[in-house]
Amino acid sequence: MPPFTASDARTLFTDPPFGENIYDADLNFLVEAWNGVTTDAKPEAIIDKFKNKALPDYQHLMQRCFAEYHRVLKPGRWMTVVFSNSKAAVWNAIQEAILHAGFMLADVSTLDKQQGTFKQSTSAGAVKQDLFISAYKPTEAFTNQFQIDAGTAQGAWEFVRQHLEQLPMPVVTDGKMSMQGERTPYVLYDRMLAFHLVRGLSIPLSASEFYAGLTDRWLYRNGMVFTSTQAQQFDQMRLQADKVEQLSLFVTDETSAVQWLKSELSPESGHGPQTYAELQPAFLRQLHQERYEALPELKTLLEQNFLKGDDDRWYTPALNQEADLQALRERDLLRDFGDYTRGSGKVKVFRSEAIKAGFSKAWKEHNYGLIVRVAERLPEQALQEDPQLKLYYDNALNRARNQPEQMRLL
Repeated sequence: MPPFTASDARTLFTDPPFGENIYDADLNFLVEAWNGVTTDAKPEAIIDKFKNKALPDYQHLMQRCFAEYHRVLKPGRWMTVVFSNSKAAVWNAIQEAILHAGFMLADVSTLDKQQGTFKQSTSAGAVKQDLFISAYKPTEAFTNQFQIDAGTAQGAWEFVRQHLEQLPMPVVTDGKMSMQGERTPYVLYDRMLAFHLVRGLSIPLSASEFYAGLTDRWLYRNGMVFTSTQAQQFDQMRLQADKVEQLSLFVTDETSAVQWLKSELSPESGHGPQTYAELQPAFLRQLHQERYEALPELKTLLEQNFLKGDDDRWYTPALNQEADLQALRERDLLRDFGDYTRGSGKVKVFRSEAIKAGFSKAWKEHNYGLIVRVAERLPEQALQEDPQLKLYYDNALNRARNQPEQMRLL
């Protein structure tokens, strides 16, 4: 069979190595010894300290594999990746490898195979379900247009448009409509951010500008964003559903806390407007705070992201009000970020949203050295397990290495 040429494949399905879970080359040792052959394990994409392959090596090797998939896949077509690893750092590495190869993530779902593997059945820490990662190669029309608009607000909105068109629609099962997390505003912002970061482009929109622009350009349904055609489809599907499922969230940091509150205060997916006393017990039950996260108090989260009525009940602001609140919140976040830029020791506890806001501003100003310097003061676990922080750090480090004046700032 001749080798694939560019844009031959219509769809791709891959089941890559899961970090350090299984060493396939080693498993072949006995069979190969019997047959007198040996596998060259040097390019095997695994994490193995005895072969001096750490997480960055695994990510680089996987990126090379995904880049080849991207080369042979037709534009606008899809790749499905099966993945199973309980470590957040490995999970983030595989996602970043996919993004750097040129793909866009569109959906992550679980596959319950009912019958587990031997390792899943016998290991207490094994992941019981595999993840399905769906990613697509952008169309040629979008790629050509983006080359013209790259780094501009128009380019960012063009990205959102084509991304919304690619995303799957929610489905109705047993009277319940699924919640499509990829369509929520904060995930769309993360996707737009990642698309620009991996290409070394300026971020053309702040978070508040992005959320305000979403309101002006697209339609909201149950906290999700749709094109006008998709919104019509959703409205028809909604008539068949008794309710829309609530996103399942644990509160681990500020982002997840705000999303949980939005869902809880929604009349459609939660319990509607509530007082502080009504919210606090449920909030504490969901709280699984990361040990390095300086999470603001519930009262502060409510004051910075929500509005309170005359009856002392907190409610989700209208979309135009939400953008105004976000702009005020960003000022507070940047003030907190200023505290992390001073000093040289390790920062053991920090407000991650403040770090991200500061990194966004520094990236826009091409101050890559500042991003690297602050990032390297953070706990290693936090840097590896937060996908947005990792993207900022990895790409800023690459840019700083190529610019001597940036290296002098480190």
